[in-house]
Amino acid sequence: MRGTAVCFALALLAASPAAADEAYITSQNGDDLGILDLTSRTVVAHIKIEGKPAGIAMARDGTRAYVTSTNGKRITAVDCLARKAVATLALPDEPMGIAVGADGHFVYAAGFFQGHLYKIDAQTLKILVDVVIGGTPSGLAMTPDGGTLLVTKRDAGELALVDPATLGTLALIPVGNRPYGVIADEQGRAYTANVYGDDVSVVDLAARKVVGTVPVGKRPYVIALADGKGFVSDQYEGKVAVFDLKTLQPIARIPVGDYPDGIQASFDGKSVYAVNWESNDLSVIDTASLKIVATIPVGDSPRSFGTFLRKTP
Repeated sequence: MRGTAVCFALALLAASPAAADEAYITSQNGDDLGILDLTSRTVVAHIKIEGKPAGIAMARDGTRAYVTSTNGKRITAVDCLARKAVATLALPDEPMGIAVGADGHFVYAAGFFQGHLYKIDAQTLKILVDVVIGGTPSGLAMTPDGGTLLVTKRDAGELALVDPATLGTLALIPVGNRPYGVIADEQGRAYTANVYGDDVSVVDLAARKVVGTVPVGKRPYVIALADGKGFVSDQYEGKVAVFDLKTLQPIARIPVGDYPDGIQASFDGKSVYAVNWESNDLSVIDTASLKIVATIPVGDSPRSFGTFLRKTP
């Protein structure tokens, strides 16, 4: 779905593994979900996912992952303990962004072209609420408290704050040009990666307004937060841009693989993992030194747009 995307957190320290033990990597051209052991840095299992899988959301307890297939127009539920797909849901549109509610009971997905937003039962994969939000909804994220669903409306240039119970829109906040990836922090801020603006919008969620703009590289897609810094995958530059969360000043641009897309920080904040779409690998960044400490081969055209890390017991 590269054409659609152009229109959305990992590596270990050399002697100390990160708190997250596994990464789930969607391989779009391989129709595959690879499970990467982050201690051995090897892919240890594969799960077949039809329809060009790209987006992913991990339940907070690590028991299930939910994968969006763009060409297949479906969502697949994966049992992470059994390492197998257990259910699928067909949709009338191409889904991309997906998120899991804080309690794990509900999944939220966006239909990219028709502009629908879905609330889905996490166990049965039955649609419970279906609303038209419009504006080409792209990235989805929950606030840490689970009280608000954040939706980037790419073509509208807006961030929607949505009630996760009813899918009613609480506020529409103008952000940058073509927002895609979105993430929220514990301090009540949200950050959108604005693909055509080559910048990041910083949103005060309580005030419901943009309070800062950070210049990054070409075609920013997804954002990770760790160690007081923001990390942004700049697809066209093959770099991860880093900025200070307090001052909002750029710090560095780290060369990674080709066309980085999904990015997520480890649970201990010591590492950031960037999934490189065209070089078929994953770059591991040490958040203290801002250096690449490992490059791990993964599947064909990996994306992992969303939350793809699983913490094992």
